[in-house]
Amino acid sequence: MRYYLHMELIFLDTETTGNDVEKDRLCQVCYETAAGMKNAYFKPPLPISVKAMSITHVTNRMVADKEAFEGSETKRELDALFAAGGVLVAHNVKFDAAMLEAEGLKTPNRICTLRVARFLDAGNVIPEYNLQYLRYYLDIDVEGHAHDAEGDVRVLHAVFDRLFSKMRKDAASDDEVIQKMIEISSKPSIYRQFDFGKHKGRKMEEVVKIDRGYLEWLLGQKLANEADDEDWIYTLRHYLDK
Repeated sequence: MRYYLHMELIFLDTETTGNDVEKDRLCQVCYETAAGMKNAYFKPPLPISVKAMSITHVTNRMVADKEAFEGSETKRELDALFAAGGVLVAHNVKFDAAMLEAEGLKTPNRICTLRVARFLDAGNVIPEYNLQYLRYYLDIDVEGHAHDAEGDVRVLHAVFDRLFSKMRKDAASDDEVIQKMIEISSKPSIYRQFDFGKHKGRKMEEVVKIDRGYLEWLLGQKLANEADDEDWIYTLRHYLDK
């Protein structure tokens, strides 16, 4: 699918030394634009954690002789793309954007396919929204292995195409869809039901009536331990304020 836009879409996935946006760094970046796919490994300024290696299979040995991201051609290309108004497209874009910004890149235009997928699922039909779950739930046939940056970019692009096609039916132009996706992605999204814990499968509006204390406790946990989980914090405050 081709998009006739004023802004270029940059489908991107990163692999990192860990999940702490305050201290972890990039070790692999893969992105796709209209010009094609680019994939590169980098030696980070700190070791890749064992946990990260067990998920991504990118090891310290693999990147020992690689260049640093700073000063790399990849960084220069991405810097130029974003400076020209390119749109970063990622699943849970907040994380990838934070990792890029830790390297000095600014990403003002963003589309989060996770938030867009949740927004479009008004009936709360889809049980989970992680990228690989959506891949198989939507029966998307694409090559690539989970937690490999290149494979994840291929799946990301395919999921985006499906979301774009759904929104395009009610829009006047491709540009209108992209602008709407950017708007959706810029705001915290609301969970409509629990997908974990003792209330798994129950709607949030039901739980707040029968077990308000649980929502208050969960909000406290999120604020204390997962302050970057703004979707859950926003959701819990939304229902508790109602």
